[in-house]
Amino acid sequence: MKSIYLDNAATTPLDVQVFSTMKPYFQKEYGNASEFHILGRDARLAIEQAREKICHFLGGKSQEIFFTSCATEAINLAHKGLIEALRRNFKEKPHVITTAIEHKAVLESLDHLEREGAVEITVLPVDKWGRITLKSLKDSILPNTVLVSVMYVNNEVGTIEPIASIGRFIRMTNKGRKRRIYFHTDATQAIQYLNTKVNYLGVDLLSLTGHKIYAPKGIGVLYVREGTPLVRQMDGGSQESGMRSGTENTPSIVALGKAVDLVSICRVSESSRVKQLRDKLISELLKIPEVSLTGHPKVRAPHIASFVVKNVEGEAVVLLLSASRIFISSGSACTSSSLTASHVLTAMGFPEELSHGSVRFSLGRYTKEKDINFVVAKFTKVVQRLRKMSPE
Repeated sequence: MKSIYLDNAATTPLDVQVFSTMKPYFQKEYGNASEFHILGRDARLAIEQAREKICHFLGGKSQEIFFTSCATEAINLAHKGLIEALRRNFKEKPHVITTAIEHKAVLESLDHLEREGAVEITVLPVDKWGRITLKSLKDSILPNTVLVSVMYVNNEVGTIEPIASIGRFIRMTNKGRKRRIYFHTDATQAIQYLNTKVNYLGVDLLSLTGHKIYAPKGIGVLYVREGTPLVRQMDGGSQESGMRSGTENTPSIVALGKAVDLVSICRVSESSRVKQLRDKLISELLKIPEVSLTGHPKVRAPHIASFVVKNVEGEAVVLLLSASRIFISSGSACTSSSLTASHVLTAMGFPEELSHGSVRFSLGRYTKEKDINFVVAKFTKVVQRLRKMSPE
């Protein structure tokens, strides 16, 4: 039975060209990049070439690109590394601003800092579409504010946050302040489809991961604008300019460089193609009674369509569609094992009982129109079947 994979926001398959590019670095070009012999120098060259590709993609400098194991590690390094660096010469407790709909990597890393007594946190509310307002951000700025962390695209509902506007506001605010405010964005879901040039966004720190753009799992990046203070969080070596100890994952770094190349080539055309398919999916599924779109109807990433379905459990939908080799998710991948209501939907004002009926479709490079047609038909039958079984 053919599979239809619509869970690309959780992870993407490894692109054939990406795999071909990384393959030699497992067996032929296996040198440790820290060694001075030919194999080591070849590995170092491959890593630096990948760094240059990512640097060009983001519009930064090569020395501002640091490889990590994933976006979660990059986020932890950004938050904890910055706060540790600033506290050395900071008499007051630093103040951090984030939002209620961030990825758990952001919320839990900041929660850790707060429990340690290292920071005080303001969590901005969102509207019914999952967007923050610039006014709420402006009203939350304090004399001791040092960090604003807002995700670019929400991973559950696909809403795009006004990152470039926030960046401009922070730049203007910093002109009249003694203490600079640093700006971080989690660009994991945006990297494939939106403008992620760091100067356009006005960010000082940007995190991303490879396995959302057809590179392997286990490789990520933290962009750190030159002059941003950061203390490394992993000790044990001088890799990544002393910022992140540990032998470099050369095959995956090379793969990420190739994946970024492919995104650069097809981003505009692929965004348009995927958006058309997503809009068709939304239009068809909204014809089903008591199915509601979540997230902003217009200001959303091209690949994510998320819904709440009344009188249906999202996990049941996922399991029944999976039996037909259709793969979607209920909420985000990082929280799908939990039966608690989505913190994102709760923040957007959805009641808990309705949040349990959340499902997310995330399209990708290999999604076809015929796949959408088949999924719509199957989804409709699954919802009808589950509602007949529901006590309401």
